[in-house]
Amino acid sequence: MIRLVVIALVVVVAWIVLVKLVKQVKSANVDWTGITTIIGFIALAFWLRHITGMG
Repeated sequence: MIRLVVIALVVVVAWIVLVKLVKQVKSANVDWTGITTIIGFIALAFWLRHITGMG
């Protein structure tokens, strides 16, 4: 039961942080090309690790 309460609390805190982050990103001037490139490289690294088993 304690685990369920802790998990629920973590989910609520993560949701609040995500909402605040989205509001802040919408109001800021963000270089989306750089962000998508970084996300792409991270996704590629995870995919290659999954396929090859190295890393």
